[in-house]
Amino acid sequence: MSRLLKWLLLAIAGIVALVIVAAVALLLLFDPNDFRERIAAEVEEATGRELVIEGDLAVSLFPWLAVEMGSTRLGNAKGFGDKPFASFDTARLSVQVLPLLLRREITVGDVELDGLRLELAVNRAGTTNWDDLTSADTASTSAADETQADGASNLDISGVELRNSYIHYNDAQSGSDYTLQNLSMNTGRVVPGEAFDFSGNGDFESSADEIDGVVQAAGRLIVSEDFATLTFAELTLDGMANGIASQPAEFQISASDMVADIDNSKLQPTRVSVTILGALAELDIKSASWADDVIGEATLNVEEFSPREMAPLFDVEVPPTADPAALTSARFSAQAAMDANAIGLRNLKLSIDDTALTGEIILPFGETAPIRFDLEGDSMNLDRYMEPASESGTASGSAASDDFEIPVDMIRGINARGTLKLSEATFADMTFTNIQLGLNSAAGKLRLNPVSADLFDGTYTGDVQVDASGAVPKLSLNEKVADVSLTPLGKAMFERDKLSGTINGSFVLNTSGPTLSVMRSNLNGTMAFELADGAWQGVDLWYQLRAARALYRREQPPEKREPVRTDFSSVLATGVVTNGVFENKDLQAQMPYLQLTGQGTVNFVTAEMDYSLRARVLERPEFLEGASDEELAEFTEALIPVRIRGPLLDPTVRPDIEGMFRDQVEEKLKEKGDELKKRLLDRLVPSAPADETVEAAEGGEAAVAEEEPSAEDELKKRLKKIFD
Repeated sequence: MSRLLKWLLLAIAGIVALVIVAAVALLLLFDPNDFRERIAAEVEEATGRELVIEGDLAVSLFPWLAVEMGSTRLGNAKGFGDKPFASFDTARLSVQVLPLLLRREITVGDVELDGLRLELAVNRAGTTNWDDLTSADTASTSAADETQADGASNLDISGVELRNSYIHYNDAQSGSDYTLQNLSMNTGRVVPGEAFDFSGNGDFESSADEIDGVVQAAGRLIVSEDFATLTFAELTLDGMANGIASQPAEFQISASDMVADIDNSKLQPTRVSVTILGALAELDIKSASWADDVIGEATLNVEEFSPREMAPLFDVEVPPTADPAALTSARFSAQAAMDANAIGLRNLKLSIDDTALTGEIILPFGETAPIRFDLEGDSMNLDRYMEPASESGTASGSAASDDFEIPVDMIRGINARGTLKLSEATFADMTFTNIQLGLNSAAGKLRLNPVSADLFDGTYTGDVQVDASGAVPKLSLNEKVADVSLTPLGKAMFERDKLSGTINGSFVLNTSGPTLSVMRSNLNGTMAFELADGAWQGVDLWYQLRAARALYRREQPPEKREPVRTDFSSVLATGVVTNGVFENKDLQAQMPYLQLTGQGTVNFVTAEMDYSLRARVLERPEFLEGASDEELAEFTEALIPVRIRGPLLDPTVRPDIEGMFRDQVEEKLKEKGDELKKRLLDRLVPSAPADETVEAAEGGEAAVAEEEPSAEDELKKRLKKIFD
């Protein structure tokens, strides 16, 4: 690569030398066109390549030796096809004769080159089509250094004009393919070791990256006397690129005192400013080399820009957000390092709106390797980036949420692996702290693991997996909560604060579907939770039991207590979720004076619940002083049916006192019935004598075959006769 750059630098000088050789030959031999074949033979002997001069040769002698050559081409290296390595349509230069003869000073007038074409190539083995030219040059370099330096020090060119030129570089090893065409360039007076002005423009294309555009260049350049370094005292590149964004992207690159060490294939430390798509980046380059692959290190500083304004340039639609100011400010700085495989951003400091992140990101070249990151941040308010509230002032609505489609295309496009830690994050009015999020996503399969956070005095841990690789996205959850306070949780999630206490739970669920509503209907798995040391505000179960009894007995209702609530020490439940319905058969609730047991369902699709419970009074509550012994006995000696049903957030609680008394009557009737049944059996079915029992036992199989009807069957027959 270094030899390529040096040859690009010397290409024009080489062509100038070719014309000078032709001029000298013409001067000595007087007939320019008669010696084209001899010139071609000399070049072929020196390079091994065919030189064809198709155009005419013209010469003038004094005081300037001026030579003009027509169409000329130099053949390519073996194995690189039939296209010429280099060609031009016309070339013209003039050299002052007396300074050359008397002082060995090469004073050149304007050098004009029209229609230059260079075909530079690297094959799959890494061999270039200029290796054979540079190998000969390398072998003779040490012997020619002194002469070259002396000649260069006396070189003086009035100016160089390059018109309608074309340079093509193809690398079969890396897949790179670059083209500069319609290239024009003009310089001021060129003297080695002195700065000269230059300007140029042309079209560029990177076929592999599908990027093309136009560029204009201007600045001041110093070429060292040994052609070993290029110093850009000033450099400005302005242009427009297609393929970087969905719209043409304007860019500007500027630098000063930038030194390119051609012999050592490296860029000396320098500072470069890059403006693209309205964003300004400052590059403080520490080192850069292009010996084999471009590598380098730099301090990168990108000034503030608006992601919201930049997103449409990449065909990314930013939806309306709850905070219109969200995504309007971003900036970052980092220590950037680039090698053949990736760009690494270390010591990264990234600000997005009010969030500050630090860490590192590795951006690979190509699409197969994942983006890697390790980031830590202070705080992030995700509610700012959510959909704005509806006109009624509430969230956009459950219907809209239900219709939300899983972003499968976005998930399939994520190829990343890393961790994100945040001190604090707000989402759905819930504040999480000490957040840790692990991401591993590739080929449409996204996994968030580990996921952990502190939430409402408790903790959350989870493992979330989304599979969007197939036609229908799939979701699996394995989540746990521990000691999470129910009051702020309910207020944040449901705008209700009826429940207090803490929750511990485990939720292992899976589902599939294109939208949230379909996923809710397809939800399956297991759930287990415990509510501890809390209360159900707004519901006084003990009062409702007493009030229902008083109504049934047609007695005066009891006085209401304040505050209206039902305290509990624990509520336990486990169950299975099938098609969005949680079935719980083992609910147990412990209260200061009651024990509830039973079963029921929670329908997540319709957001309704239906529970049938049994309440048993465990001991006399303190607030029952003054109650009659009959009232106490009725409660402490009975199981009280309780039905809880209705909307999940506002169910009704109905004690069934009539059912309680009915159960008591049925129990007493059962006891009386058992006693009556026994008495009837004793009277209607006398006991068999002992000897008959023994004989029956000794009868073997015959006794079994001739077994008499049971006492219950006999009772049914005799009762039938009686009632008939």
